Amino acid sequence: MREVAIIGAGSTQFGRAQWSLLKMMCEASHDAIADAGIGDRPVDAVVVANMGAARNNRTAGLASALVDRLNLFPAAAETVENGPASGATAVKAGFMAVASGVHDLVLVCGGERMREVNNFEATEFVSYLSHRYAEYPYGVTLPALAGMFARLYMDRYGVTPAHLAMVAIKNHANGVLNPKAHLRVGLTMEGLLTGPDAAMNNPFVAEPLRFFDCCPVSDGASAVLLAPATMAKQFKKTPVRIAGIGQATDLHAVHERPDPTELPAVRLAAEKAFKMAGLKPKDIDVAELHDAFTILEIAESEEVGFFPKGEGHKALERGETQIGGKLPINPSGGLKARGHPVGNTGVSQIVELVLQLRNEAGDYQVPGKPKHGFAVNFGGFGNNVVATVLARGV
Repeated sequence: MREVAIIGAGSTQFGRAQWSLLKMMCEASHDAIADAGIGDRPVDAVVVANMGAARNNRTAGLASALVDRLNLFPAAAETVENGPASGATAVKAGFMAVASGVHDLVLVCGGERMREVNNFEATEFVSYLSHRYAEYPYGVTLPALAGMFARLYMDRYGVTPAHLAMVAIKNHANGVLNPKAHLRVGLTMEGLLTGPDAAMNNPFVAEPLRFFDCCPVSDGASAVLLAPATMAKQFKKTPVRIAGIGQATDLHAVHERPDPTELPAVRLAAEKAFKMAGLKPKDIDVAELHDAFTILEIAESEEVGFFPKGEGHKALERGETQIGGKLPINPSGGLKARGHPVGNTGVSQIVELVLQLRNEAGDYQVPGKPKHGFAVNFGGFGNNVVATVLARGV
């Protein structure tokens, strides 16, 4: 199996798009190709990640359409749909294509234009991820599942609403520094919980989760260009190696799980990724975790082995997950502030880690020249998870 490197990365502004889904994806893809500086070398294959274009944008066949718009003929093309884990799954497909020797240059692009529909429609569309017969008919939504998970987790481990607010405050502070983030607005504990207007400005969505405990509905696209590590030094940017990828699944219906506060797919996907990379959690310098809801950053940080079970919120209190902390988590702002265009998120996490490992993240750059990065892309409510380990250089 060949080692695989990321030689180019690009991303659009996140938020409300001013143009079509395909045009966003073209922008991100063009930026990744230009970033790599491949010249006249042909792209062999294109893998697109998307969850809802057929439903929300009346668009299908995105991969072949992207090849056409970018004039990449006769590149192979395929679209990957794996819920909110579509992005990292597409990166995994591109990784396998290069590692196997089937292709040399593979473009992976994730894109989602969610704000073409209203927030109620977007919530409904995402709720299709719930179990079709055991959950969906009873009005279950992803915020509802997250709210029940948060209540159980808080009761068991002593996590408080203040800890959830601390995640939001940290990630919004990071998002202010990221010029491509959707929500570039700072938050305070007074504004979220303790002030006289907190109940009005930060109402409950799915108790105990409030409005600012939930990620926004976002548009955006991101792309990476993959190549064999042996070729990577021919191009202009510092290559970032995909050192390990792991994927795991769990029971679909949350109420059927033996312990609903456990996220075994997160743990197992991380274990597989670390094993492939020959690294341990303590070797990671920066992480992008799937914080669609603030409680998930805390829970995932424990499941992957960064902190002992029940200790993630205490590490947060100590400032260990700040940009200048022992283990910066979501320096980009995470899904919470950077945004969450669902099918794109896993690709955007990889793009953000590439910027960090190249020391190109600007105002939100993690100090100390990070060498290893880690991402969790969380599908459904933890029933399909992809973890990725990246390493600077080849």
